[in-house]
Amino acid sequence: MGTTEQKQRAILGTEIVNKTHIWDLSASYQLSPRWSVTSSLPIIKSHRNQLYNPRAEYEVFSQGDMTFGFRTWILRPPSEALRNIGVGFGMKLPTGRYRVSAPALNAQNQRIIANADQSIQPGDGGTGITLDMNAYTPTVFGSWLFAQGTYLVNPRNTNGVATFRARPLESTFSVSDQYLVRGGVTRLIPGLRKVAGSLGMRLEGVPIRDLIGRSDGFRRPGYALSVDPGVMFSRGAYTVSMNVPVAVLRNRKQSWTDRMVGIRGDAAFADYSLIMGISRRF
Repeated sequence: MGTTEQKQRAILGTEIVNKTHIWDLSASYQLSPRWSVTSSLPIIKSHRNQLYNPRAEYEVFSQGDMTFGFRTWILRPPSEALRNIGVGFGMKLPTGRYRVSAPALNAQNQRIIANADQSIQPGDGGTGITLDMNAYTPTVFGSWLFAQGTYLVNPRNTNGVATFRARPLESTFSVSDQYLVRGGVTRLIPGLRKVAGSLGMRLEGVPIRDLIGRSDGFRRPGYALSVDPGVMFSRGAYTVSMNVPVAVLRNRKQSWTDRMVGIRGDAAFADYSLIMGISRRF
């Protein structure tokens, strides 16, 4: 709750753990030196052993919400100053399942069919708008500064999927906005040909209220701030990268429904993530 980690839950065996693997299949096509079109389709495999309210074990293996859009460079490449800023905009389509359910036991030990928690639902049921930016500039000692940011605008209020929560205002899942910001420094590693290392910070989360539309229903607003080391290797048309963000600050914010009754809900944050990528130019 907030920035307080409830370590006793792991000791008492009451901790709920999500295990999630995401394969993001993406492609981009260069329309001109400045403009490109992009698309992305995530494939999600998740497991959640939910111990109460209701008690169930969930397995999910499905495609997620597809995105497509356009990106452009502010300066026409190649930039004489070796620096540039790119911006992008697009759409997120509700192609992922958002009503995954499984047999469960409720508080009265009765068998019911319960919907999986929104943290492992492959989709959210909303059509959204994606906004992103990335920038780079050279700095000292042959290194480069970089910054990236993405914001998902989800105008839909709730998706009608029952949460089985006691409070009427939280009876269905909220379709919430999301954001991700990264920044840091990268440099070729001396003595290793075409291998670059990076070190930066990563901030990701869910806002309390959406930019557009109402913010009813159940959500877990908050953010995680992580140290984000990485390495990247290029050879020919292929590029392979790996990042391991390690959380240093996690904050579960009060949702507006929490504030109405004077409580603060809880949430689970990953201690670290492993992000690997491989790309090929055609």
